Amino acid sequence: MNAGHADHRRLGRELGLFDTDPLIGAGLPYWLPAGAAVRHALEEYVREAERRAGYRHVHSPVLGKRELYEISGHWSHYGEDMFPPMRVGGEEFVLRPSLCPHHAVMFRSRARSYRELPLRMAELGGMFRSELSGVLGGLTRVRAIQLNDAHIFCTLDQVAEEAAAALELIRRAHAAMGIVPVRHRLSLPGPGGKYVADPGKWERSIALLREVLDASGLAYEEAEGEAAFYGPKIDVQIADPAGRESTLSTVQIDFHQPERFGLEYIGPDGARHRPVMIHRSVVGSVERAVAHLVEHHAGAFPAWLAPVQLAVLPVSDAEYGAAARLVERGTALGLRAEVVGPGHGTLGARVRSARLVPYQAVVGAREAAAGEVSVRLRDGRRLDPLPAGELPARIAGLVRAHTTALWD
Repeated sequence: MNAGHADHRRLGRELGLFDTDPLIGAGLPYWLPAGAAVRHALEEYVREAERRAGYRHVHSPVLGKRELYEISGHWSHYGEDMFPPMRVGGEEFVLRPSLCPHHAVMFRSRARSYRELPLRMAELGGMFRSELSGVLGGLTRVRAIQLNDAHIFCTLDQVAEEAAAALELIRRAHAAMGIVPVRHRLSLPGPGGKYVADPGKWERSIALLREVLDASGLAYEEAEGEAAFYGPKIDVQIADPAGRESTLSTVQIDFHQPERFGLEYIGPDGARHRPVMIHRSVVGSVERAVAHLVEHHAGAFPAWLAPVQLAVLPVSDAEYGAAARLVERGTALGLRAEVVGPGHGTLGARVRSARLVPYQAVVGAREAAAGEVSVRLRDGRRLDPLPAGELPARIAGLVRAHTTALWD
């Protein structure tokens, strides 16, 4: 597939997923119903996967006082990428560039015991980056980001196991999305003043991540200058059809912010101890994830992500009632289903217009009389006629399984 054909900016507009407007501003795309359906399906999948993995979901404001980011180190190490402060009543507030400072103060909001650890705190939250207009484009470089973020507060002995579990969560999500990473990268600090100056903490963090990668059996490369300012990270790299590489998912180890925020827990010895903070994102930003999905699948999303999962095509107006009842059954089971009736053209034209829909159910006079449907799969297969009541349940089961297969 050539890069031009699969450009998510063009496909996104053709498929009615997202668009932009000068009145809203560059780097601030809005999501149309079809695009919102894709992102909501992705968000729901990640939330449920996190819940099953023992994460507790939280919600925090997209604003914070400047002092919050001075303590975290973002103000001094990341300030050029932040929006300028807003003065309100003599105080300065900033649109957050990251969620981790909020989660750090939530951890320290009450006394913690070692029995609570590991404490896995997750949020799908907004963050903002003051990108220059010249580098903005589509969904991959934006100013308002919805990040699938989480922070695990744990003991030093728990770090390797928690980081490995995060990598496994990432692997399963990528399999469900039909994504194959191009490589795993151990991102290390480079020269310059971009990084927190604490060689001892860097050495411990890098050693732990190497241990996790070596135990995973994953091939990986090391890259200097790609670490976060507070610590090294494992980056899961993807590539677009033109071969341009970017980071989708990450696992990071941070000794810096627990110290800056004075985070503590009471150990089994009754003494105060400092937790380690693991930053982890399964699908990265929703915007970048959807951009990659659009390009990778050329709009033919796995059924669980598809904007419309079932298109019901009555051959004539006489079968419209039977088609509408089938859609009602599908909708009641949680499917995104719609009737594509004769008003949208000939049957052949409607089949072509719904070519990216995973399941097409054709209802003619014979099928309506028998209470059946003829099913066409997106890949061109035609199934034997099925009872109309059976089809939505079969599709709903496949959708719940988050499989990339269209049929059993």
